[in-house]
Amino acid sequence: QLLQNLGKVDRTADENFDEHLTNFNRQHTCATRLQKEFSNYIRCVRAVQSASKSLMDAITEVYESQWTGAEVLYDQTKAIDTQYQQFSYKLADQVLKQLDTYALQFPEMKKKIDKRGRKLVDYDSQRHSFQSLQANVAKRKDDVKVTRGREQLEEAKSTYEMLNAELHDELPALFDSRILFLVTNLQTLFACEQQFHSDTSKVYADLEAIVDKLATESQRGSYTLKKINANSNPSSPQQSPVKANLSIVNNVTNGSANANGHTSAQSALPTPRTPSPHQHLEQEADDEPSYQNTDVVKAAAAATKAPTANGTTENGKHEPNIDRGSPTPKENGQHPGSAGPSSVTENVEPAATTNGATTTDLPAGVLYRVKATYKYVREDVDELSFEVGDVINVVEYEDPEDQEEGWLMGLKEGSTEKGMFPANFTRPM
Repeated sequence: QLLQNLGKVDRTADENFDEHLTNFNRQHTCATRLQKEFSNYIRCVRAVQSASKSLMDAITEVYESQWTGAEVLYDQTKAIDTQYQQFSYKLADQVLKQLDTYALQFPEMKKKIDKRGRKLVDYDSQRHSFQSLQANVAKRKDDVKVTRGREQLEEAKSTYEMLNAELHDELPALFDSRILFLVTNLQTLFACEQQFHSDTSKVYADLEAIVDKLATESQRGSYTLKKINANSNPSSPQQSPVKANLSIVNNVTNGSANANGHTSAQSALPTPRTPSPHQHLEQEADDEPSYQNTDVVKAAAAATKAPTANGTTENGKHEPNIDRGSPTPKENGQHPGSAGPSSVTENVEPAATTNGATTTDLPAGVLYRVKATYKYVREDVDELSFEVGDVINVVEYEDPEDQEEGWLMGLKEGSTEKGMFPANFTRPM
């Protein structure tokens, strides 16, 4: 081979084989890269499977069991993990294994090509040696060496030509097989991908529908924490400082002690959302309708009792929205609380009610209007603040379950503020 490189020995040329060898090397390079990249892809798929499983476990832990579709969501997250397992198994068994088998042909073929190269060098060497013997025979006439050299040359030539003929058949066949292999392998790969993504897309669509349903129910307030209603608890909690201050201010505004010896502090305004048991007894005794019952608003207004001389209505209720001053003493020296027979008779008769709630000519969705008789500052985000004299349009609750006794839902007129407010801080218009 060194002599061939130096140009002192002839080299056997085979252009067809050189072309086959170029195709083989290119095919080998492509197969090696494809095998390497696909093995890396399967490792990434398995890593994504592990990450997806961890994510789905976290989602099922965060998604509370009482929420809608919790069991279905748990089953669907397990289905995603199963689909990832099946997908990675199919890739490894039906694609990577076939690719490994295809790639194993090249090392064996490479060994055969290298052997053919060595035999070609031997053949060229024997041919060169035989030519030298023939040149020397003319001088020395050594027929034995010539005969032995001819035999060695024939043996080297036979070995080389046999390997060369095999490679001339195998290399083109191997090169042509690349198309069938790629078609089969890529069809399997793309079919696995299509099946996997189709199945997972259905699961993710179901998961999206579950979350959409949860969002809809959440907007309706199905999972909102209900406000505690103390109507059923006789011992209601202590009033907040804001509500206590409102009661004190209203009591000072409503005048001094009543004629029957009870002070106005005893008839303070009811605490919002926590009416006292005494009020419940009075409501049961009088069967007085609530502001929340829109069908009996007018009847409620008509049932309102006129105040008597002692500062209370006929049914004994204190009237918080009427500003009473101390009666002016009589000229005849009578005590302010001891009115004459005629005045007593006049006050006993119920006064005609003219302030019933008007339900005509109202905007769409408005049940009736009320006017604030006391200032109220909201204590929660869903409540409505207002000043004395503000007009409020009463509307229905979006969720009837949120309705609480003694509270109304309304929109402040002239603004977009909406919220709950205590009915006893207003009067119907």
